[in-house]
Amino acid sequence: MIRPGNRLLVWFLVCSFVFFVVAVIVEEFALFDSEEEMQRDDASGGVFQQEGAADGPVSATASRMARGDHPALTSRQLRLVSTTWPPFIDAPGKPRFALELVDAALERMGIGAQAIVLDEGELSSALLNGAFDGSAAVWKDEAREGSMLYSKPYLENRLILVGRGGSDVSATSLSGLAGIRIALADGHAYAEMAEQTDGPVFIRSDSDEDSVAKLLDGEVDYALMDDLVVQYLISKHGEEARSRLVFGTAPLLNRSLHLAVRRSLPDADSIISRFDAEVRAMMADRTYHRLLLLDWIRTDVDGDGLVENLPHANRTGPDPPEHIYELFLSGGPSMEPGMAQRFYLDGDIYEDWSAVPVQYKTLDSGGPDPDPRTVNTFSFVW
Repeated sequence: MIRPGNRLLVWFLVCSFVFFVVAVIVEEFALFDSEEEMQRDDASGGVFQQEGAADGPVSATASRMARGDHPALTSRQLRLVSTTWPPFIDAPGKPRFALELVDAALERMGIGAQAIVLDEGELSSALLNGAFDGSAAVWKDEAREGSMLYSKPYLENRLILVGRGGSDVSATSLSGLAGIRIALADGHAYAEMAEQTDGPVFIRSDSDEDSVAKLLDGEVDYALMDDLVVQYLISKHGEEARSRLVFGTAPLLNRSLHLAVRRSLPDADSIISRFDAEVRAMMADRTYHRLLLLDWIRTDVDGDGLVENLPHANRTGPDPPEHIYELFLSGGPSMEPGMAQRFYLDGDIYEDWSAVPVQYKTLDSGGPDPDPRTVNTFSFVW
């Protein structure tokens, strides 16, 4: 005979078990519906390559950030599509400057992002048919202006002519290099250049390092490389680069890079405006230097229409910088001949090098290198 107290215990256990079973069934159906919805949203039928699937998420989530600013985006990440475009977009472990900059800015805004890579020929249709929220790195395109909202430029794609020591690198256009053998790293964004019938003879290389190797071995006459890679060569391989290579000063191609999102995306205007603000803040707090592996950048950091020079660390050494990467050569203020060199340090602007306080003109002595940036992104062999 079951006592009244034990009978209540039995009923409690039975009810708890039933509740548990019902909860499991409901959760399973919810997961099934979620997966089915994701498959319907993927217009590619699942053929898109999602970067970082085996190596962890490509973009950091915003778990540390306040999520109340974009309520329409808190339930999922932005799905951003791009093409392979070294050194701006590439596989994990390789230079991917644009993707890392955009990822860092969105993370600071509290927005997660998922990066997906397509073939060049599929990019425009994927953006226009609404299968994705936007792209982390695109040139402006009139065909997409009606449906896409673009950020201000956050970088420029500038291709520089590189030759062996003593070569003439004064060309200002590709048309002046007809018939010349030029190494160009594989990247679908440059396909239109390779198709020029009256331009150079492009020799495809596996990477920028391979382009330099082909150039030094005499397999090609020149190499065409992005200005960011040229700055890295000069900064990290100064002696070898100056003695064995020569670099052009006029970009043979110069186009601005933008974050683009669908105009129909909830809070699209707010996303772009906040992204633009974060970009400027990242320049001022040296996030740009770290992610681009640059010692000095030049840009209008305070929005006054004049450019300033920003170092990657407060202690710059006793001499003014020899090489400064100008972020933007077109579409905004730039350094003109005869203009005074202005310097931005710790939130203050100094009108020339002589006005920079002496405490900034020292170097750390002893101890580990204070520069935490990765310096092995490229592996040039001399």
